[in-house]
Amino acid sequence: MTPAGLLLIVPVGRAADVVPLDGLAAALTRVLGVRCAVAEEGLDAAFAWDSGRNQYHSTRLLERLTREYATGFRILGVTAHDLYVPVLSFVFGEAQVSGLCAVVSTHRLREEVYGLPADHELLLDRLTKEAVHELGHTFGLRHCDDWTCVMASTNSVERLDIRTATFCERCRPAVERVLRGR
Repeated sequence: MTPAGLLLIVPVGRAADVVPLDGLAAALTRVLGVRCAVAEEGLDAAFAWDSGRNQYHSTRLLERLTREYATGFRILGVTAHDLYVPVLSFVFGEAQVSGLCAVVSTHRLREEVYGLPADHELLLDRLTKEAVHELGHTFGLRHCDDWTCVMASTNSVERLDIRTATFCERCRPAVERVLRGR
């Protein structure tokens, strides 16, 4: 059972092997000002595997996270698996707009995927931005046209690196309303 007011980070697959989830919890606490905890038991993602695409269907992961964990403020699944939705070749993450759950992937956030040396600090920065972005969707926000806002749409790590981990002046009031009402 997840205490009310708590953002629960759920490892999906072997996410904790790629990035320390307690570091993500600390970053999200700083950015959002909410209590965060990492679930002791994670979620096995095998049910969401699509052998035709060699990827995991993020919407199916969201559905399972909702059923098994959604009793607190918000649930964030974190995976090292490559994610997709049917209309796109990949996604960094997906969220239930105005819902309780989001999921993010470290797979395409890692420098090694692009033939570069590992950079754990950059990975945590990218993961934090993507997690805040997807959680922003759970707060009811859509994509923002300010490229530095965390809610800006991204389809590459280069664009993700341009954004900050914070909400712009237009997006922030909506987030504050949700956070006050928790």
